[in-house]
Amino acid sequence: MQYLERFLDEIPFGFFIIYSNNRISYANKKGKFFLKDPKNKSYIENLIKKFNGIKKKITTNKKEFVIEIFKMEGPEGDRDFYCVLVYDDDHVTNLFFNTETSDEYKAILDSIQDAVFIDDEHGNTLWINKACERLYRIERKNVIGKSSDKLEEMGVLNPSVAKLVIKEKKQVSILQNTKYGKKLLITGTPIQDNNGIIRKIVSTSRDITELVHLKNELEVVSKELDELRHKHFDLEGFVVKSKEMQNLMHLVNKLALIDTTVLICGESGVGKGEIAKYIHKSGKRKDKPFITINCGAIPELLLESELFGYEPGAFTGSSREGKMGLFEVAHQGTIFLDEVAELPLNLQVKILQVIQDKEFKRVGGLKPIKTDVRIIAATNKDLKKMVDENRFREDLYYRLNVVPIHIPALRERKEDIIPLINYFLAEQNKKYGVLKRIDSSAMNCLVKYSWPGNVRELKNIIERLVITASDDVITIEHLPGFIVEHTEPNSSINVNGIIKLKDAVKEIEKQIIKRAIAKYKTTRKAAQVLGVSQPTIVRKMKKYRIVDT
Repeated sequence: MQYLERFLDEIPFGFFIIYSNNRISYANKKGKFFLKDPKNKSYIENLIKKFNGIKKKITTNKKEFVIEIFKMEGPEGDRDFYCVLVYDDDHVTNLFFNTETSDEYKAILDSIQDAVFIDDEHGNTLWINKACERLYRIERKNVIGKSSDKLEEMGVLNPSVAKLVIKEKKQVSILQNTKYGKKLLITGTPIQDNNGIIRKIVSTSRDITELVHLKNELEVVSKELDELRHKHFDLEGFVVKSKEMQNLMHLVNKLALIDTTVLICGESGVGKGEIAKYIHKSGKRKDKPFITINCGAIPELLLESELFGYEPGAFTGSSREGKMGLFEVAHQGTIFLDEVAELPLNLQVKILQVIQDKEFKRVGGLKPIKTDVRIIAATNKDLKKMVDENRFREDLYYRLNVVPIHIPALRERKEDIIPLINYFLAEQNKKYGVLKRIDSSAMNCLVKYSWPGNVRELKNIIERLVITASDDVITIEHLPGFIVEHTEPNSSINVNGIIKLKDAVKEIEKQIIKRAIAKYKTTRKAAQVLGVSQPTIVRKMKKYRIVDT
């Protein structure tokens, strides 16, 4: 028993055993010192009367103590009793930093890569790990005991997260800059007692300097990638696969950098508008307006006022304030004159004036208005023929036709059809939240079709198929009849040369079965159409080595 008492006298806190009649049966050395003050003894007795399993904080002689009381069951036949612990909270907590038992925890904290700061409730440094020494280029002995304010003055912390935790009374994360140019992500976490009072603050710091650097580099690369993607692929449904389109895009990229008038020719639906947008967005005017006007869609009487604007009261029904024309709106940008061949002759003169003199007059106005615009025109007509027929001004034709671009029809660049189909299919699948695909037979039909409506027609057909096809696989049966009829093989069966009748019958039979399988996809359907059983079709396919696609 005397060894136990010697041990209890050495522990750094007061320890009592009190029976339910408030009689103190035992007190160690620290406990006896605490009980010298009658107020302390009275306080403990009152706590025992009212509480069990409590933890309270008291102040005596200007010193703060924590009292913990636990009720214990006595041996059989004996009374219950209370164990009371009295300790200086800071002293006990600091045991972690001063006793041999803490070495294990210190070693663990020293082994992690993140920097660890441990502060008391006032923001004074209690301990830092080795990663913290490396990251902040400081020595542990030079910061322990120093306040957050002092460390800020020294330039070690900028700012101190511990101060913010004390102020906010919650976990705080901030970005911190060290005096050596490091960028750190700091998270300060309060350690609170049972009463919610902050006792310690643990801060972890992670070096994100390289991460920030990589983020900045990524932003630059992403911007360049966006520009590159925009430069080469920011054309809706515009696929550069065929040699014809590669040559065309090579020219277009050159023209984008030269501020000259451009005339784009080609059939309806080939993508003249997309090329015009591409030239604008790839040139020096890319951040300025891009204005499109369809010269064939606006009545002649309104077209002039749309293009050039009008003064107040210029004509019956006009606005009292007047109106800006599209050439004013497009100032420093690009104006795209689609279907330019539809321009009336009287307006062709005014367009010519804009190109030559960089100025125009509003309807009903006398004052010339200066404008700086790039003009891109497009047509599906033969302007030279129209000039010869006196339906288009020759001088305007030559002003527009400085650098002509001809976009080939889709039937003239078959290599682009499959990539375009895949592009539009992916686009429509995403739009409608489905995952449709096109089988090889249907794809062959689409490739063989002449596409008189060009890319626009192809896009519309793919959207229609995605919407209307009930199955995930789009087959010939889903294609519009005019496409299948246009691309279906000749209905006649050919036998080359004069051969034995038996061999000719076999050849004809083989061709018919192949066509039936290609069209109807299943042996069951093919057998039904040909008027034979399915096993017969399967047997003959094997005989003629016909592959079921």
